[in-house]
Amino acid sequence: MAVAQTTATSGPTVPRPVMTPWYARTATTAGRPVVLSIALAMCAPGEYHLARLAGWSDPWALGMPASLSAYAGIASVVAATRPKGSRARISAVVGAVVAIILALAAQVIAHEIDRGHMVGNQAWLIGIISAVPPAVVGHLLHLAATPTGMATTSPNGPSRRPVPAPTSEQLTPVTAPALPPMPASPPAVPAPAPQQAAPAPQPTLIAYSDPRCTVIRALYNNGTRPGTAAMRQALIDAGYGQVSDGHIRGKLRPEVERLEPHLAPPLASVATP
Repeated sequence: MAVAQTTATSGPTVPRPVMTPWYARTATTAGRPVVLSIALAMCAPGEYHLARLAGWSDPWALGMPASLSAYAGIASVVAATRPKGSRARISAVVGAVVAIILALAAQVIAHEIDRGHMVGNQAWLIGIISAVPPAVVGHLLHLAATPTGMATTSPNGPSRRPVPAPTSEQLTPVTAPALPPMPASPPAVPAPAPQQAAPAPQPTLIAYSDPRCTVIRALYNNGTRPGTAAMRQALIDAGYGQVSDGHIRGKLRPEVERLEPHLAPPLASVATP
């Protein structure tokens, strides 16, 4: 069974459920029918003994436990389930109290007689025991026939209750306002102004530490990485004279590819030197 506890916070109090241990839930759900069965079994011998004392023979004497202990449980359940204030609840409560008293008295008297503290052959005792079965039958039928106080459907169909007639309301006519006349032609929509093209980005000027790098950079425009012989010849044609291959590969070309990394391999294809 979950118990809700609250914690003190600055905001509104929110209940937090606390889970009951599994063994407690198991003992509650599985233990109740076990205890009920054992208790009924323990009540049966004494009530059977009273039935034999009153003159019932087997197998009729076996019905006395059902007429006392089981009937007390049934009347208690009916009393708890009927709505408050109804005639069936009052009758069930009275029957449950009487049934419990009879069941308790039956156990006490049976054990008193069995231990020799009481004489069982008494007229008043036999009369009370003999009256139990017909009293139980009459009260159970009374509980079954007593209305519960809740809305039920009769065997002949739903109950006919007067339905109030719908009231008619006087409707006042209302004249809608006149709509303005429709225009002969739809209004002209001004044409959108032409969008100006965005200016083309200006190329970024690259400043080389050696002006001969400009000649080598122009050789990349054909889409290939120039070789050493092509760069040497381009420098001679530009008027820079003879430049060593080591200076071309070690300084001029690395500076061009360092300032523009996309020209360096493996992105650019390498030409045959």
